[in-house]
This record gives sequence, C-alpha cells and structure tokens, in this order.
Amino acid sequence: MQRRDFLTLGGLAFAGLALPGTRVIAAEALLEPGDVAKKKRLADTALTAATAAGATYCDVRIGRYLRQSLITREDKVQNVVNTESSGVGVRVIAQGAWGFAATNDPTPDGVAAAARQAVAIARANARIQGKPVKLAPLKGVGEVSWRTPIVKNAMAVPVKEKVDLLLDANATALAAGASFAASRMFVINEQKYFASTDGSYIDQDVHRIWVPFTVTVVDKASGRFKTRDGLSAPMGMGYEYLDANAADKFMLPGGVVAYGASYDLREDIIVAAKQARAKLTAPSVKPGKYDLVLDPSNLFLTIHENVGHPLELDRVLGYEANYAGTSFATLDKREQRFQWGSPIVNFTADKTEPRSLGAVGYDDEGVKTRRWDLVKDGVLVNYQATRDEVHILGEDASHGCSYADSWSSVQFQRMANVSLAPGKAPLTVAGMVKEVENGLYIHGRGSYSIDQQRYNAQFGGQLYFEIKNGQVTRQVEDAAYQIRTPEFWNACTAICDARDFRLGGSFFDGKGQPSQVSAVSHGSATTRFNGINIINTARSLG
Repeated sequence: MQRRDFLTLGGLAFAGLALPGTRVIAAEALLEPGDVAKKKRLADTALTAATAAGATYCDVRIGRYLRQSLITREDKVQNVVNTESSGVGVRVIAQGAWGFAATNDPTPDGVAAAARQAVAIARANARIQGKPVKLAPLKGVGEVSWRTPIVKNAMAVPVKEKVDLLLDANATALAAGASFAASRMFVINEQKYFASTDGSYIDQDVHRIWVPFTVTVVDKASGRFKTRDGLSAPMGMGYEYLDANAADKFMLPGGVVAYGASYDLREDIIVAAKQARAKLTAPSVKPGKYDLVLDPSNLFLTIHENVGHPLELDRVLGYEANYAGTSFATLDKREQRFQWGSPIVNFTADKTEPRSLGAVGYDDEGVKTRRWDLVKDGVLVNYQATRDEVHILGEDASHGCSYADSWSSVQFQRMANVSLAPGKAPLTVAGMVKEVENGLYIHGRGSYSIDQQRYNAQFGGQLYFEIKNGQVTRQVEDAAYQIRTPEFWNACTAICDARDFRLGGSFFDGKGQPSQVSAVSHGSATTRFNGINIINTARSLG
C-alpha cells in the first residue's frame, strides 16, 4: 500500500473501526431506534447486582456507537463503511475504591456478571489504595433525555447523495487547477444511556459531522508540490451543516472565506485549489518579530494545547505524567492569581455551547453540563474537574466534564469546550488589520510541537498573508510562530467582537493510558498578538 493511501484510509480508525466489539452493518441499520425501556431494565439489573455484591455506588452506561465514513480521491470512491459498537460498562465504588467492567452481552445475566466483576476489581484495588474515593454530592434527575438539536439526520441521507457531493467537490477542485483532490465525510451518532444509584436514568442521542478535504498542486517542471486543507470545522450538527447558507459565510481580508454554522464545500475547495497553486510561487517568510492576526481556524489548536490541556486537573495533579506529561499551571498559581494573559483574555469551559462537538446534556457521570470560568480578566481562576476530583479545589459540585469514548472504556476527566471569549468592544477583522504595521494573518491548522508541561510551543498554519501598513498584501509560506504560553496570551492586544466568533475542533483529542479519544470544540473570534517570534520552517540547517 502506498503511504498516501495508508494515511487516507487510516482515518477509518477514528470513524469507529477501532472501537471494541465493532461490526460492519448496512446503512439502513444506522437508523434503527433504541429501546429505552429495555435499557432501563438492563441498568436496574446491573445496579441491583452491584449493590448486592457490596458496592456503595454504581453507575451503568449502555452505549450504541454508530459511525459512517466515506472516503474519496479524484473520481474514485476508496471506501464506504458503516459500523456499530454496542455494549454495557459498569463502574462501582466498593470499600472506597473504583472498579470497572464491561460486556458486549446485553442480557440480564451478562450485565449482572459485569457488575459483580466490577465490585471484585474494586475490592482488589482497595487493598492498595491510600485514600478512599470522595465523590461530590449529586442529586438524581430521574428519567430524562437530551438530543443534539439537529435539523437533518446525516445518517438518513442516502450514501449515494453523500458520495456524489464528495466526488463533485473533487472534480471541481481539479477543474480549478488542483493536481489531486481527496475529500472525506465522517458521521457519528452516539446513543448513550446512563443510570446510577443516585437515581438518574439519562437517555442521550449525540450527533456529529466532519467533512475534511486536501487538495494538492504539483509544479511538473520542478517537482515541487503544495497542499491546502479545507477550512471547515467538525461540528455537533446534522447534515444541515452542508446547506451552504450564505448568511453563515465570513468574507475576510485577503480573499479568504470562512464558515460558521453552514459550510459550502464546493466553494471552499475551488478557493483551496487556487490558494495551493499560489503557494508554489509565494515567497518564503522572513524570520523575525511580527504582530499576528490569528483566525479562529488557527487559534483553536493553540487554545486546545496551551489552555485546555494544562488546565485539566488530573494533568495538573500528575495523573497523566507517565503518558502525556504534567502542567506548568500548578495549583499554587491559582492561589497566587497567576497572570495567564492580558486583561482582555477570558477563557471559559463549556459543555453546553450550541453546535460544538462537546455539547451534551449530561456528562458520563450523570452531571448536568454547564459553563464555568477558567481565566477571568487574564487571571487564572479555575480548572476542569470531575466528581472525585473537585474537592481538591475546595468545591462541592462536579464541573460535568467526565467522558468515556466507548461503553468498554471507563469514564474520566476530559476537556470541555474551552473557548476564548470575544471582545466586548465592536471590532471587525478589517478594523483589526488596519492597526497592524508589520504582521502575519494566519488561517487553518498546521504542524505543531509542544512540551510536556504545555509551556513552550510552536504552531504552523494552512495560509499565511503579510500585513503591511494596515493592508493584507501577498501570500507567503513556511511560517510558524514560537511561544511561551503566558507570554503569548499576555501579548494579546485585541479580540474581534461576537460577530466573528467561530468554532474549530477535533474528533480525536487523545488522552489516557490506554488512550481514549474525545471530540471537543474551541471557539474564538479573530485575535491579535503583538511581537511574536516567527521562524522560517524551510530554512536549511546544514
């Protein structure tokens, strides 16, 4: 298999083929409804078995995880796969320790056996555990439900219609000057049922969609090539995201078009082909200090790596040290009112943000989701914590950010949608650019590198434009910005207002050992940073 084909088809992993107990199913089976009454009976069986075995607390997650992936390249369909993974996970506390077990046998005997196994594991853990688990109090909510407020279920759209959309996009890109074009579509539906001894029975139906592409142009004379990825974002929406509603477009300086709650795949891929062609002749950036104007399509990743991860409490406490590192944002910094950024910098964690990937009604501990402050007026004020962690912060209620990527995985603290609040004063992107004498305007996610404490980092992009004397001028190439997290956010001098607020995100934020992935969004408006170091990534070190 060619390397490029391998990388393309590797996307199937996060389309669901890596989930335990996964089976390939017909497209029609993606629409089969779940039986809530049956789920409640199974959950009650597990709860009863766990308490009878000695558990002082138990929660049960019954999950059906549906994935559809469509992968195309030029005029070829490379793969269409529909998968289902289903089963039951049981988590308990017994003798002050956690225990967890899972089964793909959705019968009374199967879930009861898993519950007893979870209790046995908890008892074994208790023998070596130093302190008993301390859970924040939580009142049961009874029987409730929550559903992603979709308009058009992407699973119900015929496969042919989706494939035709992707192939048309590829053909359009080739006609616009691309040498190669590859487009994909990933559709996710998580049917999640949660029950606990607290008295909660929560049924949730979560939908997500992502339509990425890559166009490549080749200069046959020199053999050089350049690429441009799509500027769409994965979203917690249905197929309505692809309606190409003109009202959701953002016409930006330099001829860049960005998208909010509606995406025009055909339009973006045409522009991508032209911009990738322009990269072949674009001059290489001159290293030095620049004022950066960062589009949300670029800034979301910096927020994710340099704000979201270092403010996860389990990482701060060292629970992730063996696998993913620690955090420079230690607990003492909150006590000292650490200056994370300039006074205009405000970060929130939010599991309720409409259309975000992380939006759910309740987390995987049955906690109703909410929004809370992480950085307020530039000062560090809080972290992200779950039921068994939040007492460390002196709080008595979970933040509602516990998540498991499968019925077979134990839930633990995961990043909420961490976003930079838009500016309070009216400010457009064009108005921001006018104030820049020597700068770079950066769009899209590029390569990145970051240390294990989330302090030193380097980020690239998809598109770079020079800004000279308040005007966006030519396209340039080979840039990356180098930062130290607090210095970078303290260099933040302007943020556009809420009219420019947009979401970026990822389907596969990795964490944990064994690793789990979660889907998370990060929002911002276009933001300016003064005096940031730019390196030339094409320079020769020889």
